[in-house]
Amino acid sequence: MSIVEIRKSGALHGEIEVPGDKSISHRSVMLGAIAEGETRAEHFLMSADCLSTISCFRQLGIQVDVDRQGDAVTIHGKGLHGLKPSGETLYTGNSGTTTRILSGILAGQDFTSTVNGDESIQTRPMGRIMAPLTQMGACVVSLRGNDCTPLTITGGNLHGIDYLSPVASAQVKSCVLLAGLYADRPTSVTEPSLSRNHTELMLNGFGAKVSSSGHEGAWKASVEPEPVLFGRHIVVPGDISSAAYFIAAALIVPGSEVLVKNVGINPTRAGLLKVVKDMGGDVTIVSEYDRGGEKAADLLVRSSSLHGTKIGGEIIPTLIDEIPVIAVLAAYAEGTTVITDAKELKVKESDRIATVTENLTAMGADVTPQDDGMIIRGGHPLHAADVDSHKDHRIAMSLAAAALAAEKSTAGTECTRIKDADCVLISYPGFYEDLRSLCL
Repeated sequence: MSIVEIRKSGALHGEIEVPGDKSISHRSVMLGAIAEGETRAEHFLMSADCLSTISCFRQLGIQVDVDRQGDAVTIHGKGLHGLKPSGETLYTGNSGTTTRILSGILAGQDFTSTVNGDESIQTRPMGRIMAPLTQMGACVVSLRGNDCTPLTITGGNLHGIDYLSPVASAQVKSCVLLAGLYADRPTSVTEPSLSRNHTELMLNGFGAKVSSSGHEGAWKASVEPEPVLFGRHIVVPGDISSAAYFIAAALIVPGSEVLVKNVGINPTRAGLLKVVKDMGGDVTIVSEYDRGGEKAADLLVRSSSLHGTKIGGEIIPTLIDEIPVIAVLAAYAEGTTVITDAKELKVKESDRIATVTENLTAMGADVTPQDDGMIIRGGHPLHAADVDSHKDHRIAMSLAAAALAAEKSTAGTECTRIKDADCVLISYPGFYEDLRSLCL
């Protein structure tokens, strides 16, 4: 068990560039592996989750060269049908992205694979990918009969389907679209809200034929089968989910001014920026540029007087991973913030409705959990406390941001102590060092 102690900070100042986007880093390896020729991904996120993806594809016969000093990887693709069976279980660690999206690729192979992850992954719902893959003709079996990993996947001879997804999930959508590459006719996924579209953008960039359309309540993505994919050069933008903690810290610590550089602002991911604006936060785009079809920007963040807001509906998929840190902002804001339509929080690395409520309450916030979100009544000063990440990286980083503005407790506690703080290795290995660099 690791514990990190964080005390109240003075004003934050400086510049920071967060590591590469986790979602895009995963996909660069996956698509690079089934493309022809080399794919080089720069500013790649060298986190535990992304390294799990690399490990799985190495087991499937793909050479992946890692340049750790340069934060780059080179994937030597073998084409759509070049993967080889692994003699061992494909271990995905803590990565739901690896587990679910990889399963779509495995469903198209003419061999059987076994996929499993850590204790957390073994409790996360996989029925949401098992159903469409089974409809397509793959044989997907939950070995414990609980619709969780470990899964065995026997693929081949897939049929294209028009899948109506009950949830807006980029992992489900990506799983089905990648399986659709191996199908006998076009495959489509329709979801109730538009989830992040990195897979669609990257597939088009590699040479696949992907189309997207939709309106409120029905967003559809379709893919043509059996494309020839070609390796490409990718520069991964910074992860807005990682940038969120520095944005929040700068907003809530008085006198702060921080420039967060090279942040991906793909509209399907940038709901955080809209919410911050709605809360009165001072975040300015000072430059904007293209990263191979993905928008990125430098963001100047200044401390602000925040107020409560309502968050729900179609914006939720664009900020689902940022809701814990949005809850931190809400706790420091005046007035009430209501978050709804976010049941997906219950099936993340932890039940984030429960873990956010537990920890912010321990720090003095007024939080009421709901079945699909929470109500946060702001304006109550937060104080230092002992808190528990529940081994959830996004909870740990959100609590670290909250701690920077937390007062001494009535018992005289000056430091917030975060239990199992090293879980940040999942997505941001250098997080605490980067945070401290702004506090100097």
